[in-house]
Amino acid sequence: MREAIPIIDQIVGINSEQEFRRIALELFRYQSAHCAPYRLYLQIMGINPAEVSEVEQIPFLPIEVFKSQKVYCGPTEPEVCFTSSATTGMTPSRHYMASLADYQVAFTTAYEQFYEGMPIYALLPCYLEREGSSLVYMVDRLVGRYGGGFFLDDHKALIEALNNTPGPKILLGVSYALLDLAEEGVTLPPDTIVMETGGMKGRRKELSKSELHATLCKAFGVGAIHSEYGMAELTSQAYSAGKGIFKAPAWMRVIARDVNNPLARVAEGARGGVNIIDLANRYSCAFIQTQDMGRVWPDGTFALEGRISGADIRGCNLLVQK
Repeated sequence: MREAIPIIDQIVGINSEQEFRRIALELFRYQSAHCAPYRLYLQIMGINPAEVSEVEQIPFLPIEVFKSQKVYCGPTEPEVCFTSSATTGMTPSRHYMASLADYQVAFTTAYEQFYEGMPIYALLPCYLEREGSSLVYMVDRLVGRYGGGFFLDDHKALIEALNNTPGPKILLGVSYALLDLAEEGVTLPPDTIVMETGGMKGRRKELSKSELHATLCKAFGVGAIHSEYGMAELTSQAYSAGKGIFKAPAWMRVIARDVNNPLARVAEGARGGVNIIDLANRYSCAFIQTQDMGRVWPDGTFALEGRISGADIRGCNLLVQK
C-alpha cells in the first residue's frame, strides 16, 4: 500500500516556511519512490533519496521528460491529461492529473488570493482551437464561478460586455490577440485590468515583454500590464501585477539554478535557469526544471528573462526544433 501524502487542502493552506519544507520533503520521498521517470532520473544523477534531508538537496526533473514519459504516480488512473501547445510535428508535453478537483482548488485559491474573484473576459483563440488546454479549463471554471466569458473575433461584443460589468474585471489574452484588439483603437472601461498570458503563435513578430507591455499600456491607456505564468506541466500559477515581477502562491516556489550545473543554485537576484516547486503537483512531479531563464529575489518574487538558448519556445509561440 502506498503511503498517504498531504491532501490538496493542506497544501493550499500552507502558512509557514516550516510547513512548506515538511510537505515538500514528504512529496519528494513519495515521488522518488513511486514516479518511475523521476526515480530513474535520480538514479542517473546518482542521487540516493534516503540521503536527501533538506529541500535544497532535492533534484529537479527536466521538463522535457513530460514529452516522452508518463510522469504520474497516482493511486488510480488519471482523471485527465492536459497537453502543452505544439506546432505540427512537435511533441507536446503531457501532464496526467489524478484529480480535476485538486486542480480546481489550487487555481481557485490562488486566483482569489491575488484577484479576489474578479470576472474574467478571455481572448484565448489559440488555446480554444485545440483540446487538452489546462488554461482553458481553468479560465472556463473561473468564468463560471465569477462571471465573464470567452471571446474570439467579436471584439465589439467583448467591449460591450466589459462596459456592462460594474467594478474591477480582467481582460485576459494571449499576446497577439491583445495586440489585434489594441490596433482597433478600442477604449476599455477604466477599472479593467489587462493581463497577458504570452504567446504570438507565429502570427506576429515576437516582441520583448517590455515592448509588448509598453505597446499595450499606450493603446489601452493603462498604467501596467498584468501577467499570468503557468504551464501544462504545473498545477499552479504565478501572477504579476506589472513590471514583470511575479508572485507565487504559498505552496509554490521559484528557484534560479546554474544552467551549467542543475544541482547548483545561483545567488539571489542573479540570472539563472528557472526551477519550480509546485506542491499541488501531488501525483506527477512537484520539482520541475524548466527551460526558462529568470531572477529570484529574497522575498520570493521573480522575473522571467526569456528562454535558455536552444530550448523550445513555450506556449502559443512558434516552437523551434532543437
